[in-house]
Amino acid sequence: MTKKVLGRGLSALLENADTDITGVEHKALHSIADIEISQIVANAFQPRTEFDQEALEELCESIKVHGIIQPITVRKIGYEQYELISGERRTRASILAGKNKIPAYIRLADDQQMLEMALIENIQRENLNAIEIALSYKRLLDECGLKQEELGERVGKKRTTVNNYLRLLRLPDEIQLSIKNGEIMMGHARALVNVENPERQSAIFRSAVTSSLSVRQVEEIVRNEKENPEGTHSKAAAKYFDFTEYINHKKEIEKRLDTDVRFKSRSNDNGTIIISFSSKEQLEDIISKLS
Repeated sequence: MTKKVLGRGLSALLENADTDITGVEHKALHSIADIEISQIVANAFQPRTEFDQEALEELCESIKVHGIIQPITVRKIGYEQYELISGERRTRASILAGKNKIPAYIRLADDQQMLEMALIENIQRENLNAIEIALSYKRLLDECGLKQEELGERVGKKRTTVNNYLRLLRLPDEIQLSIKNGEIMMGHARALVNVENPERQSAIFRSAVTSSLSVRQVEEIVRNEKENPEGTHSKAAAKYFDFTEYINHKKEIEKRLDTDVRFKSRSNDNGTIIISFSSKEQLEDIISKLS
């Protein structure tokens, strides 16, 4: 089994675990063993609160065929009692698959170690959005008492990278939610952070979403905003067609075609309408409706 590369902080924690507080089954600590799922309690420090049901079911089917590829990690809290450190998604999927036991790496940890390990393990996931990562970084700073330099060492990132994520939390709730929903990318958000006027920030954000502006286009608008702070509407923004007033028409088209539709601005009054489809049957259905 390939060993996953961990941040220095997490590696140190795994190497410096204390002895078993229960005084029993000491040899089971710091090793992988199959344990009863019924003996595992949820991690009170779990930073992840949302689990996609469809993704869980896909993992469940994979577990039925291949089993658990990567063991979960638990801490021993008593005789035949364990608390999850990482691997809640794998545990939930195993329960769906009807499994009674699950392979687990067993160790000891105090509450602060638990929080740090859970947060770092969560950050290392590939499918986290930028806001989830930023919130995990903030918790490591606030609740684990780390400084930004230490945090960078823990997660294997440069301080500037960590700071770029943390700056996203300054954005209004609607923009943070848009990042979480995948409507805009982190590049868009990093540019928007630099807009000091809240009204202009929101206006540029709405244009970016409704007109499907690229990161480079938003950066150009923001750069022009900074060079012309007194302007009510930047020259760069004027270059791109603003579909905001057509948002209701966009929704109506999506309703009639039963699919996602995007308006994408090029320049001036130019743009494209992008109609999405996920299968040949859906494409034929869309063509039939357009005909």
